[in-house]
Amino acid sequence: MAAGVAGVLLLLLLLLLGLAARGPAPAAAAKMKVVEEPNAFGLNNPFLPQTNRLQPKREPSPLSGPAHLFRLSGKCFSLVESTYKYEFCPFHNVTQHEQTFRWNAYSGILGIWQEWEITNNTFTGMWMRDGDSCRSRSRQSKVELTCGKSNRLAHVSEPSTCIYALTFETPLVCHPHSLLVYPTLPEALQQRWGQVEQELADDLITPQGYEKSLRALFEDAGYLKGPGEKEPTQQEGGTTGLGFETLDNCKKAHSELSKEIKRLASLLSQHHIPHAKPTETSYSEHLGQHSPTDGVSEQLRGDPGLRGNTS
Repeated sequence: MAAGVAGVLLLLLLLLLGLAARGPAPAAAAKMKVVEEPNAFGLNNPFLPQTNRLQPKREPSPLSGPAHLFRLSGKCFSLVESTYKYEFCPFHNVTQHEQTFRWNAYSGILGIWQEWEITNNTFTGMWMRDGDSCRSRSRQSKVELTCGKSNRLAHVSEPSTCIYALTFETPLVCHPHSLLVYPTLPEALQQRWGQVEQELADDLITPQGYEKSLRALFEDAGYLKGPGEKEPTQQEGGTTGLGFETLDNCKKAHSELSKEIKRLASLLSQHHIPHAKPTETSYSEHLGQHSPTDGVSEQLRGDPGLRGNTS
């Protein structure tokens, strides 16, 4: 009996010692609560595909240009500069991703594949337009293709606000003829090009008309987009003015303007309004070079490339 009482007392003592070791319960324990903050990590999660966070304005233009470059389609090439990662996906788009875990880290489109830039009848660059909005315009990028030992995005810069310049190196453009336009054209457009060249040689069109004809040919080939297919706010510069495709059209316009000048001069004379007679000068005289003879027909003005002597 005594042994049983002693066992109970020992058990109670052990319980009291355990409670004393834990100490008193904290007074604020009953007031503790869990605050569930919104989970925004997925928006900046680098493990998610980048395309899931981008919303392009339109689909890329169809493949065009040198066929040996088509093998780059479906591939992407990246370059990390500072805290930004740039990705160039040929014939698709150019994107930029801020490499931070800030809640508002930027990830956007710098341009969607649209058209080639052609200079001296050679493909000189790829234009990516209609990117994310930037003030009153859209971001756009020009990608220059240069010879390199491997396919890689070598350089990215922003020469002007919201307009980016990329340099892409590839062995696919190392051959001196790899970016020529003429070999890429179908036979019908090659024949049409030859006809335009012949018209220029025969003085049937002016250099200005020649350039316009070639541009129309490149548009039909899908290498360039027409003015109506571009963003109105994305004007690449240059001046606009009156142009004539043929010498006959230019002569006709000159004749009509001369008649109008005579009519206005006659009207001023009828009302006894003094006026100075316009001086007839040739284009070379505008440049300070006088014509060698007076018998040479007057050159056409307003277009330095037009020919004055058509005989």
